[in-house]
Amino acid sequence: MKISVVGTGYVGLVSGACFAEVGHDVICVDKDEDKVKRINQRQSPIYEEGLEEILHRQIGNRLKASTNLPQAIQQTDVTFIAVGTPYNGEEIDLRQIEEASRSIGEALQTKTNHHLIVVKSTVVPGTTENVIVKLIEKYSKKQVGESISVGMNPEFLREGVAVQDFMSPDRIVIGCSDEKGREIFRSLYSVFPETDIVHTSNTAAEMIKYTSNSLLATLISFSSEIANLCSKIGGIDAMDVMHGVHLDKRISPIVNGKRVTPGIVSYLEGGCGFGGSCFPKDVKALVAYGRKNNQKMDVLSSVVEVNKLQPMVLVDKLKFFLPNLQHKTIAILGLAFKPGTDDVRESPALTIIKSLKQQGAKVVAFDPKATEMTQREIPASSQIIYAKSLEEAVLPADAVLLVTSWPEFRKVERLVSQYELDPIIVDGRRFWNHGFVSRFDGIGM
Repeated sequence: MKISVVGTGYVGLVSGACFAEVGHDVICVDKDEDKVKRINQRQSPIYEEGLEEILHRQIGNRLKASTNLPQAIQQTDVTFIAVGTPYNGEEIDLRQIEEASRSIGEALQTKTNHHLIVVKSTVVPGTTENVIVKLIEKYSKKQVGESISVGMNPEFLREGVAVQDFMSPDRIVIGCSDEKGREIFRSLYSVFPETDIVHTSNTAAEMIKYTSNSLLATLISFSSEIANLCSKIGGIDAMDVMHGVHLDKRISPIVNGKRVTPGIVSYLEGGCGFGGSCFPKDVKALVAYGRKNNQKMDVLSSVVEVNKLQPMVLVDKLKFFLPNLQHKTIAILGLAFKPGTDDVRESPALTIIKSLKQQGAKVVAFDPKATEMTQREIPASSQIIYAKSLEEAVLPADAVLLVTSWPEFRKVERLVSQYELDPIIVDGRRFWNHGFVSRFDGIGM
């Protein structure tokens, strides 16, 4: 099929590239001329494992990028809306969605064959029907269900493994109200014949996305709270506690005599908090949506509050060893909110760095992929240096704080031994064995 994708962020570019990889012809559309140029030069503007390799294979073959939305609409049968919906402090900001809907509607005025518009952006329940459909109908001068269809198809792509998740989906959720649209969806996703497909309404599809993310965020905050209590009590390691919980056969079932450890177990581990483009904004948005509908969301409000405070647990543990941080050199390992991505949105590292700077510390930060993105948020200065290597960060440090569990950070244990170092270690992800330095603490210890 011929597909256009509006927006070339993490969701839009990964989706567009992967649709091309499975055999569809795709045009990725963005207003940013520099991003479009880079994509057409086979350079990914974001880091996502496997993405640049797909660009190398598909640009000039089944994939191209363009700034010309009307032309892309005319040349395709399906248009995905994958623009940002940031949380503005009160609710999700729909300005990009509204602009895309108006532009698509205008481009559809002269379109003669049937066209399916698919909302891939995360929006609160009712947005597709009450905002997007109305704008597209108004500006296209056409009725949904006749020559156009509008569907909701939420993404379930984990940053860092988004390409893998797209190519091997665990589910496909399709919201659509008319048969022609559902027929196009079936053709679009026929390349995944073994995948479970949920056919539902647009509003239910929107709610599935929010509920899925909110559940995972809740597990993380619950685990963080248990870990913090274990630390307060003393003599308890939260790792042992959670391991005992994981072995509940309702969580990790025993199949044919062997223990199966599902992926959800990774969300039941203490850490320094969740970040990224989805969990923080989606939970906040759902709380705000509940409030708007006169429904208290006490559990999810607590999830947000626990996560907001969690990065400071690392700073508090550091200050147990160093009550005065003035002029101390603190290495921050990991800037991305999780390994495998360069996304620093809502990353715990940003909160930690800002706190350390306020307390007079000198920060040396290192991340294999996310340094450039972090510098846009916190520019380099006399108080923060962005190291070019792990050694450059660790060797001069009075203390090392692990924020993101990149696999290469395993080398720290070797560096400490090789250079006979004894820094304070605070492990925000329970990533290391704690016997390799004399002063060690971590979440849940």
